[in-house]
Amino acid sequence: MRKAAAALLAAAAWVATLPAYADTITYTNARFGTSVSFPAGIFRQQMEPPDNSDGATFVAPDGGSIAVYGMNNAAGQSPAELADSIADPGERGDFEATYKRTGKDWVVVSGTEDGDVFYHRFEYGANDVLHAVLIKYPKARKAEYDPLVGAIAGSLEGP
Repeated sequence: MRKAAAALLAAAAWVATLPAYADTITYTNARFGTSVSFPAGIFRQQMEPPDNSDGATFVAPDGGSIAVYGMNNAAGQSPAELADSIADPGERGDFEATYKRTGKDWVVVSGTEDGDVFYHRFEYGANDVLHAVLIKYPKARKAEYDPLVGAIAGSLEGP
């Protein structure tokens, strides 16, 4: 209940402070029930969905993007284990995780990759499903995107 109230307050604050982007899209994935709301005026184009129907990606004209998806926690990773695996640069070239936090049923990792800022949030759902949103945007647009990230990520839900 507290999470729902916090998400509602975040969404209300978001709409109140960004009247130019008051029109929102709420995408809900039919396969996993993953849902997130975001400004329709920014992320205008939906890309071709993946064959497995696990989510969708929406892009902005300036190179920003938002990917919303669900997946099974097949490896049974705890929040700390998932955060460590997401933050590990592995074979990725220009990648740096600068922020990593976990809770009882959530994970956030953010940083930079290939000249873009990324913010990746996961919520643990029922039946070992992970609900996720990945927001990416050019570093040069940080001032415009940073105020949106909290409200978008706060709207992430799933059964």
